[in-house]
Amino acid sequence: MSTRTLRLAGVELYFDDLEAAKRFYEGVLGLKIVDEQPGHHAQFASGSSFVCLERKGVEAYPSRDKAVLFFEVSNLERTIAAVGSKRVVESAASSNKRTWAVLHDPEGHNILLLEKRTARSKR
Repeated sequence: MSTRTLRLAGVELYFDDLEAAKRFYEGVLGLKIVDEQPGHHAQFASGSSFVCLERKGVEAYPSRDKAVLFFEVSNLERTIAAVGSKRVVESAASSNKRTWAVLHDPEGHNILLLEKRTARSKR
């Protein structure tokens, strides 16, 4: 299978406290719940992909805990201001402008926010 035929459909993360995770992804990141089975999982829309949060132990095929979610944002500084700058645990800048920032969800998964590159900045 060629990787050119693959398109990321979504990501799933496992949580001990599903309710706290839902509050974070909905309230802090502003994602919209599109499917939910209370006590089992909550699925959020994210552009043409999805993020699914699942309570640990309900899956038949568990995965490792290491995970990083990448979200592209149109204005990184505005997004950081909206989620709260105290949530940022790491960031990097280029030409005195922040290009990415990391925050953690309630169980420590890395959420990496990337400044969307414009046609002008891709040169």
